[in-house]
Amino acid sequence: MKILQVHNYYQQPGGEDTVVVSEQTLLNEHVHKIKLFSVSNETIKGTWEKIKTAWHLPYSYSARRKLYQELSIFKPDIVHVHNFFPLLTPSIYSACRDACVPVVQSLHNPRLLCPAATFYRNGQVCEECLGKTPPWPSLRYACYRKSYSQTAVVAAMLTFHRLLNTWQKKVDIFIVATEFYRRKFIEGGLPSNKIIIKPHFIHPDPGLTLENNRNYALYIGRLDPEKGVLTLLQAWQQLKNIPLKIRGDGRLLTETQDFIKKNHLESVEIVGRLSNEELITLIKGAMFLVWPSEGYYETFGLVAIEAFACGVPVIASRLGSMSELVKDGKTGLLFEPGDEKDLAVKIKFLLNNPDECKRMGEEARREFENKYTAERNYRLLMEIYDNTLKNYKK
Repeated sequence: MKILQVHNYYQQPGGEDTVVVSEQTLLNEHVHKIKLFSVSNETIKGTWEKIKTAWHLPYSYSARRKLYQELSIFKPDIVHVHNFFPLLTPSIYSACRDACVPVVQSLHNPRLLCPAATFYRNGQVCEECLGKTPPWPSLRYACYRKSYSQTAVVAAMLTFHRLLNTWQKKVDIFIVATEFYRRKFIEGGLPSNKIIIKPHFIHPDPGLTLENNRNYALYIGRLDPEKGVLTLLQAWQQLKNIPLKIRGDGRLLTETQDFIKKNHLESVEIVGRLSNEELITLIKGAMFLVWPSEGYYETFGLVAIEAFACGVPVIASRLGSMSELVKDGKTGLLFEPGDEKDLAVKIKFLLNNPDECKRMGEEARREFENKYTAERNYRLLMEIYDNTLKNYKK
């Protein structure tokens, strides 16, 4: 099968980029012909480029033309779009229609439902724009980059394509990673019969940890308010003698460092940048991973799945997709979002019950083997492609 992947890279690398590379590698290993059509936001430099990007955001004829040229040369059986925002724009769907090639769209974030693509505002979950056309609450709060003008442009793009029924007419299948987000997109107006669940995967398999001397807790992620880092540190004021390793950086890096110093949390260590191999080694040495996001719907949790693959249980917030991925009492424990006391209780439980912690880690590994391996993901992806091709109407 010939597959054209389409992706707009952000300036800051993220999970979407990881998924694109992983799926490309997986398909190449199974001897499919894969090509990536991509652009990068690194090209948006200077005022003039920003103005052009905003002007073309609702519909870029240039992007449509360039993709059509690529389709004419490569002649794929199917196009798999990962991200069109902001340079490619939904105009690329028209290029695919012109070339009579079916489109699969992965929904890595709720951009089609929320101009900020986060469902997050002022430290808490916000769904005010869900199901609204135009998404006028975002204009009142300047949700996209705290800019009224930039938010207006994104809202205009969403409104324009909702009125044209672009998502219903020009995308054949949408892929989401969790049932939670499938329900959200249906609630936001996407057709339920076009949304398929395919979770992400870890490849290569890092293997089950064989270490018996795992002696620290672990956090991996951005140091941003919505990620619950401060709640994690507040819980650690009750757990000062328990080693905690934090791998990440972000807006709260300085505040995190100051909090650790001010509260004499000598057992907390901020770890520097690591290679993929070093990161896996770090996970394998952990008793458990803490995933404390709050006021924010995670779209998935690759780091949690990496922990599962290594046989490490996860303590997560009881919120959105997190409470779907982590099964309370089986693959880890859930705590109330933003509640440092409840988090401390759950941590103490695993510390005081090492046999339970080990059992949950073994259960986490089984969960990985059942749901998140490359082999299973390949079967799901090919099923989606085959059914899309079979049902495509030119």
